[in-house]
Amino acid sequence: MNFHILTLFPEMVMGGLNTSITGRAMEKGLISVEAINIRDYSHDKHRHVDDAPYGGGAGMVMQPGPVCEAYEDLCGRLGKKPRVIYMTPQGKVFNQKIAQELAEEEDLVFLCGHYEGIDERALELICTDYLSIGDYVLTGGELPAMVMIDCISRLVPGVLNNEVSAEVESFHDNLLEYPQYTRPEIFRDMAVPPVLLTGHHKNIEEWRRKQSIKRTLERRPDLLEGAVLSKKERKYLEELLAEDSETDRQEMKE
Repeated sequence: MNFHILTLFPEMVMGGLNTSITGRAMEKGLISVEAINIRDYSHDKHRHVDDAPYGGGAGMVMQPGPVCEAYEDLCGRLGKKPRVIYMTPQGKVFNQKIAQELAEEEDLVFLCGHYEGIDERALELICTDYLSIGDYVLTGGELPAMVMIDCISRLVPGVLNNEVSAEVESFHDNLLEYPQYTRPEIFRDMAVPPVLLTGHHKNIEEWRRKQSIKRTLERRPDLLEGAVLSKKERKYLEELLAEDSETDRQEMKE
């Protein structure tokens, strides 16, 4: 899979993505990442890529010319027009389902805005997707692009050493991941749950599923509406909800 990042700060994105899992995946040739410097397509002798906004207002706006030319040059090299993602708080919030969809692409382009954003004409000409990583404003699109690339890369076959990991981590079946434990068996008087020491895989799997359901109810109940649960697991969830209701009633009496 190939990631192409249109940015004003190529050293920032490459410095982060060249490490850890994504860095190893690049070394193995499982993914490729290139950062394309939008400034290289400026026709200004000082390599300016921004100007004051029409109509007035604070800050500067990235000009459409360098952005479009950087993209068009990439299209010429690839021989096609790849999907272009623009990181913006106005976009749809990125999630695991979107990551799985994007992981099916051969090439993905991430357009990183800066200053007060990018001239709307450039966005209309080249962008196919508008995505956000949350309802807050960052200095530029580089960090969101790195977040998305990290997430998507984990879904590429061979990137994770344990191929099961990508399937059972948080948000699988719309549930949060169960709690994890390792040695020592007892730490500061806190013991590992006994079921994990039994070696009984069926019981362990059942315990983990219940923990995922319980944790999701406690921390992200909004996810449960789309959770994939068996009849037995649905009954367990109903029991937890009943317990919570009883606890609320007791607290109100007190």
